[in-house]
Amino acid sequence: MRYLVTGIVSLALCALVPVRPRVEATPQDAPPLPASLQATNDRFVADILRKIACHESDPASQVFQNIQMFKATPARTLLAIMSVGYAPALGVSCTHCHAAGDFASDEKRPKRAAREMQAMHRSINDQLAKMQHLATPATDNRAVNCSVCHRGKVNPRVGG
Repeated sequence: MRYLVTGIVSLALCALVPVRPRVEATPQDAPPLPASLQATNDRFVADILRKIACHESDPASQVFQNIQMFKATPARTLLAIMSVGYAPALGVSCTHCHAAGDFASDEKRPKRAAREMQAMHRSINDQLAKMQHLATPATDNRAVNCSVCHRGKVNPRVGG
């Protein structure tokens, strides 16, 4: 991370109450993570939020290293996307894709695969938006996410 903000002064200046975003469930949502995995991920998020104190609203690319997607997304929102979106969609902890001591590292194959899958996901959603003969109007949420296929499992071909 580029910013490693520490010290009591920094903490006193910023409110660091990690807030789990309220997300409305849709039919394509994965089941919630088991409590132990959710607690592990919540600890990672809380630790990262402490380290980026006062920079939670800055673009992710200015706060974190090796950001290739979501560059303009606020850092706090990127953490929510990962912990409320990706992790439950695959039923995993943060360290499934990320090296525990170095989240910027690309050493893990699942992280590289997730980037490829995200590009595919965007392509599908771009095509869905262009379709003219679907029953769902283009103004509705005509989109897929990871949970559509994965349903809370790393391998979408297994179970469910």
